[in-house]
Amino acid sequence: MTTTVIRNASVFDGERRWPRSSVVFRDGVITEVGESVEVPDGAEVFDAPGQTLLPGLIDAHTHLVSVEDLAQTLAFGVSTSLDMFSSPGLVAELKSAAASRDDVADLRSAGIGASAPGGHPNSEKVGDIYGGRPTLTGPEQAAGFVADRVTEGIDYLKIISEDNTCWGDTPLPDLTPETVAALVTAAHDHQLLAVAHATTQRAAREALAAGVDGLVHIFADGPPEPDFADQAVAAGVFVVPTLAVMEAYFTHGTPGTQRLAEDPRLAPHLGPSAQQTLTPLSTYGWRPPQPDLPRPEFARQATELLHRAGVPLLAGTDAPNPGTAHGLTLHHELALLVTAGLTPAGALAAATSVPARCFGLTDRGRIAPGLRADLLLVDGDPTADIATTTNIRHVWRRGVHLDRTPRR
Repeated sequence: MTTTVIRNASVFDGERRWPRSSVVFRDGVITEVGESVEVPDGAEVFDAPGQTLLPGLIDAHTHLVSVEDLAQTLAFGVSTSLDMFSSPGLVAELKSAAASRDDVADLRSAGIGASAPGGHPNSEKVGDIYGGRPTLTGPEQAAGFVADRVTEGIDYLKIISEDNTCWGDTPLPDLTPETVAALVTAAHDHQLLAVAHATTQRAAREALAAGVDGLVHIFADGPPEPDFADQAVAAGVFVVPTLAVMEAYFTHGTPGTQRLAEDPRLAPHLGPSAQQTLTPLSTYGWRPPQPDLPRPEFARQATELLHRAGVPLLAGTDAPNPGTAHGLTLHHELALLVTAGLTPAGALAAATSVPARCFGLTDRGRIAPGLRADLLLVDGDPTADIATTTNIRHVWRRGVHLDRTPRR
C-alpha cells in the first residue's frame, strides 16, 4: 500500500490543535506525526496549508438501515457510526460490508434494545418497525435478554426508558426502574456498557440511579433541576445530547440539517433515502405536543449544565429520524454543542477522542502513531469556527482515500 503524507496542515489530534504539522500513514495506520517529517520515496503527498486535519468523526447515536447509510456517512467525514437499535441480521450484513470495504463507515451496534411490550419504538401508534423484537415484562427476564443479545453479537446494551410523554400525548408502556437496574447488572456481568434512551428527566434520573454508563439522549420535557448535573457526575456517566433531533421534532420552521442540505457543496453527497428523512415533520401532519414548551431550549440548558459540571458529552444525531441525515447532521450537532457552551475544540473532541474513549474504541478518535488512519481534511480552522467542518477536502478510512463522487 502507498505511503501517504499530509504536510503543512494544522492538526487537531482529537484533544488539541497543532499548527503546521505533517502526518504520515501506511497500511491503514498512522506512522508519524510532527512539525517536520521526512517524505518517503514514492509517497503520495497532500500539501495542505490553510487546512486542518482531523480524526475521522464518530457519530455516537445512529440507526442504520442499509449499506447506503454507511456510504453516505463516510462521505461527510464520519468514519464510525454507533448504531443504537437494529436487527441482528442487518447488523451482521453491515459489519461484513464495513470489514470488506473502505468506502463505507465502520460501525458498532446495540442490536435489539431492551424495551417494554407495546412500548417505544414499537407500539400501535408507531408500528412494528423492528419485526416483533423481544421485550421484557420484569427484572427476572433481564439476564436471559442480555445473554441472547450477547449471542447475537452486540457491542453494548441499549435500554429504552421511554413513556412517550416528551414526544406525544399518549403514554406508552415503559420498563420499571427494577427492570432497568437488572438489565444494567446483566450487561456489566458480560463486560458490556449499558446505555439508556431517556427523554424525560424522571427517566434519566432513574437510569442514573440504576447504574447506566451513559445516556444517549438528553431530556426535553422541562428545564433541568439544579442537582441533575450533580447526580450525573456522581454516577460517572457520559451523555449524548442529540440536540439536532430535538430541534427537528420540536422547532417550527426549518431545522439546521435541512439548511445544510441546501448547501451546493454538501447536497450532492446525500443519497436518495436522505431526501425522505429531510422532509419536515409538518409534511406528515405531525405537530409538537404542547407547542408552547421550548423543548429544544430545555435540552440545550441541560446540556450546558452537564458541560459546566464536567460530564463527558458525545456528539450523536439519532439519524435518520425525520429532519436528520446520516453524516450530514453530525456537522450541525457540532454547531449545536457550541451553542450549549462547548468550545469548537471541545465539540470536535465530542466527535472524536471522547466517544472513542467512552466506548472503548482504542484504535481511533485521535491522530497519533499506531492508530487507524481514519482522517478528515477540511479547509480552514474548525477549532476557531466549527462551521468549517463542512469544508471537506479529503476523507480517508483505514488509510484509503475516499472517492467523493457526488451521489446525485
